[in-house]
Amino acid sequence: MSESGLIEQERYTCAIGALQSVVAIPRALPILHSGPGCGSMVLGFYERATGYAGGYTTPCTNFSEAEVVFGGVERLHSIIDNSYKVIKSDLQVVLTGCTADIVGDDVASVVGEFTERGRPLVHVETAGFKHNNYVAHSNVVNAIIDQYVDGFVLDYLPRSDRKLVNVFASLPYQDPFWKGNLREYKRLLEALGLEVNILFGPQSDGVTEWQSIPAANFNILISPWYGLPVVERLEEKYGQPWYQFPYLPIGANETRRFLEGVLAFADSLDGEQAVGLDAVRAKAFIEREEHAFYEEIDNLATFLLEFRYGLPNHVHVLHDAGYVLGLARFLLHEVGIVPKEQFIVDNTPEQHQEHVRSLLAATSEKREIPVRFDPDAGAAQDVLRNVKHRGRGLIVGSGWDKELAREKGCDFLLAAAPCPYRLVMTTNYVGLSGGLRVIEDIYATVLASYA
Repeated sequence: MSESGLIEQERYTCAIGALQSVVAIPRALPILHSGPGCGSMVLGFYERATGYAGGYTTPCTNFSEAEVVFGGVERLHSIIDNSYKVIKSDLQVVLTGCTADIVGDDVASVVGEFTERGRPLVHVETAGFKHNNYVAHSNVVNAIIDQYVDGFVLDYLPRSDRKLVNVFASLPYQDPFWKGNLREYKRLLEALGLEVNILFGPQSDGVTEWQSIPAANFNILISPWYGLPVVERLEEKYGQPWYQFPYLPIGANETRRFLEGVLAFADSLDGEQAVGLDAVRAKAFIEREEHAFYEEIDNLATFLLEFRYGLPNHVHVLHDAGYVLGLARFLLHEVGIVPKEQFIVDNTPEQHQEHVRSLLAATSEKREIPVRFDPDAGAAQDVLRNVKHRGRGLIVGSGWDKELAREKGCDFLLAAAPCPYRLVMTTNYVGLSGGLRVIEDIYATVLASYA
């Protein structure tokens, strides 16, 4: 970050960007109590992110000078009331912008009027000056749990379903591959014999799935730090323990490590909470998945031999902590591309940085992988411009990094937000199939350079 405090080439949004977490819940409706530019900013950053009720469909109070002077409570009341007449939704979430939070509108009282009538309505403060959308995502999820899910605790008694788990992983839309990643997590975990609340995206059953959150036996967090407040809140409210895998499991090695970790955690629960998974069947599934993965790797051998002098031998990743850790392990151990300087640009809180650093250091016993924590990706690019390594390089980053890769003569893989030069629909980068897709994407880019 520059001495002026300005951030160049920011890779995330302010807190109100967490409206995309609401958009990602089937038939959920975000309602913005903010200026008109907030929603447009979020839509412009993520593009192709409208979902059922996002983008220009999202109701907004269009906070103006009049609301700054006189307050915007009446306008908010009107917008909420009219939204029910225009858009069919199962859950509404009011998100406040900077002006509303500065003025101090009593949003809770407005929301309370509607909830007393039986409307499923939640409110959460998402002023941009407080934090970014990584933090706000957890705040939105916790607000839904506290103000909506809690009302169904008698229907879904805490930890009453021994095989049910809640999964908290990719941030919707912030992770370009979130739909595919969540789908793959659900598939892998169900193959172990678990039932899965994936909560976001087309694989979710919407609010009925959210209502059953308390019934889950335990929670799974796939993240180094974002989402941690959610599993901590659920443990406090419903006594649910949680298993954390601190980075994206990409490829055979880490997917096995992830799934065996889940199996071991489930096996550690005893008494009435014993899960009772069929370990033999689960391990047979892992073996089948690995067999299919390595068959494709074997088929790749001829290509790698033929092009061995024309393939990238080192990589720089500019991404959030989960992706940097996951890609570094996969590319080093299963692809043979050595991680050099890595750049974590998600504004990882200081209390989590040492843990992330230690995880990256554990990637290899033979080589040190330098890492820089800085939300100022422009500064990261300045560092990269002055870094020189022998051989062909690869840069994995966002649309901001395309020209830098061209400038340095590196191959480029677009895998982070903002993502303007790539259409991602249901592609996944996690699991064994995700590892194969990463390999495809990297070497397709390399081969294109020979065309």
